[in-house]
Amino acid sequence: VQLQASGGGLVQPGGSLRLSCAVSGRTYSMLSVGWFRQAPGKEREFVSTISWSSGRTYIADSMKGRFTISRDNAENTVFLQMNSLKTEDTAVYYCTADPHDWSGSDFQRYGMTYWGKGTQVTVSS
Repeated sequence: VQLQASGGGLVQPGGSLRLSCAVSGRTYSMLSVGWFRQAPGKEREFVSTISWSSGRTYIADSMKGRFTISRDNAENTVFLQMNSLKTEDTAVYYCTADPHDWSGSDFQRYGMTYWGKGTQVTVSS
């Protein structure tokens, strides 16, 4: 499975960004696609996942109401819409995928199998 993330950049606090993740390869083996992030000096952090088949979504508590994950199955693409961005959202965002259809808390605990190269999101005035 190959994951290509894009859409990162510099945005002011309160602004919005939409990240995209193009999924290719053995997509039939992948049941969940999501996002993790890692800020400098911090551990990786679960952001969100979406079930490829059912569309069920999970969002980290600190991002609920601000971030939305969605998918386009025909284009094998997952999106992360990020609104009301805060300086603490600054991080490298990684698109991830996994052959399990777990809950967000499970992925938060165990991580995900496939990782793409990250895209930098910087929230600063």
